[in-house]
Formats: sequence, structure tokens, C-alpha cells
Amino acid sequence: MFYQKNLPLWERVLRVLAGSVVIAVTLSLPLAGWLRTLIIASAAAFLFFGFIGFCPACALVGRKLDAKK
Repeated sequence: MFYQKNLPLWERVLRVLAGSVVIAVTLSLPLAGWLRTLIIASAAAFLFFGFIGFCPACALVGRKLDAKK
């Protein structure tokens, strides 16, 4: 793996669930155009980073997982 994980398990699960729910709700709403694309792309980013366990924004501020847990 190229990057060290910086998201705890509970946050990874929360990101995957939130991303999935947002995508499902967005697809069920009558949105069109750039707004729908933007919302789905943002939710897909949550899904992606939840699956890999690394968040670039958290890394920028120096967040690291506690190695003891």
C-alpha cells in the first residue's frame, strides 16, 4: 500500500454507509445536470476513501491512527 491508513474502522464504516446512502438518494431524486454529477462524485469519493482507509485531507493536518489499537 502506498499510503498509511489514517481512518479508524468506525469512520471507514460511516463513510461507506454515508456515501452509499447519498448516492442512492441522489439517484432516486429528479435531479439533473451538474448538481447531480457533483453530489454523486462527492459521495463516490467518500466511498473510495472509506474503502481504502486513507483521507488526504486528514493527512494534510497530520492525523495518524493510534498504533496501539
